[in-house]
Amino acid sequence: MNLKRTFLYSLIGSVTLSALIGIGVILFGDFGNFEVRVLMTTLTITAASILGLACGAYLETGRGKALPVIGIVMAVAAAIMTFFIIWNVADKSETFIKAAGTVTLLALSCSHLSLLSLARLDKRFYWSRIVAFVCVWTLSAILIYIMWWEPESSSDLVARVIGVLSILIASATVITPVFHKLSA
Repeated sequence: MNLKRTFLYSLIGSVTLSALIGIGVILFGDFGNFEVRVLMTTLTITAASILGLACGAYLETGRGKALPVIGIVMAVAAAIMTFFIIWNVADKSETFIKAAGTVTLLALSCSHLSLLSLARLDKRFYWSRIVAFVCVWTLSAILIYIMWWEPESSSDLVARVIGVLSILIASATVITPVFHKLSA
């Protein structure tokens, strides 16, 4: 089974279904609870498909296994957990919602790093990948800590660290394709 193809078809199907449901609700209905839940479910499938597609692309290169496999598992788990929240199965459990947020953040991180890892970098540019990995995982750890332990006074320093890490991640993301091209 081709993972990339599976996630691609899932993405196409969920986007098509979301569009049809949205158009149907706009033309013939109202945005009641059921319609919103169905639309959110299809949007969740779309998001999980995009995350899985990113991880699947890196997995198919054969250069990495752990990161994309963890990312795929986390994307599927995040989608399932989000379905439980959308359909009011576990929407009252603060612990479950925090766990869903954590799994979603980990899926996003793995997918982002999988995409960055697709670039073939010359040894002189490899430092940028290390910077990206360190920054993404550090930012994820800080956000997970804040999510779970809800510190009463979020210090100015923490906000500044989050801002700096975000800028470094954005910079590494933008520069990676350039380094890939220069490495060719």
